[in-house]
Amino acid sequence: MTAEEYYLEGNKYRKEGNWQAALNNYLEAIKLDPESPAVEAKRMIDSILNYYCKDMFNP
Repeated sequence: MTAEEYYLEGNKYRKEGNWQAALNNYLEAIKLDPESPAVEAKRMIDSILNYYCKDMFNP
């Protein structure tokens, strides 16, 4: 598969809510093409998954 195909496959999984499969596809796309839009897509997913708001857990 090409980097673009991995990127598009990652987008499909992201829309389904399958974060792990999306990340795996984005990582493959980045390996093949470090300038791929998968770099930004991965950064966005990382940001979402790493979000933490202490107020949500300590009311």
